[in-house]
Amino acid sequence: MIKSELIEKIASENPHLYQRDVERIVNTIFETIVTAMERGDRVELRGFGAFSVKHRPARMGRNPRTGEQVPVDEKFVPFFKTGKELRERLNPSLAPRKKNASRRR
Repeated sequence: MIKSELIEKIASENPHLYQRDVERIVNTIFETIVTAMERGDRVELRGFGAFSVKHRPARMGRNPRTGEQVPVDEKFVPFFKTGKELRERLNPSLAPRKKNASRRR
């Protein structure tokens, strides 16, 4: 799903909202997440996952064609860790089974 499809879906499920307003809301949410990550903050959406930034220090890399060593600058990369609820929905067979409360021992 791409952003425009997300906007269309939200707009169709909420006919009382104009599509331009839904687009503004979606863009604001994404921009807020990006701004928080720029500051180095972690953004957690319960049940969905957490966005954070990982630091990759400078290092010596290798040119795959020539094998020559080349310096690689430090960088910051976005990182996403899925939430428990999302993982369980994607992998129902791995979800913990609920215990039967009415069972007697």
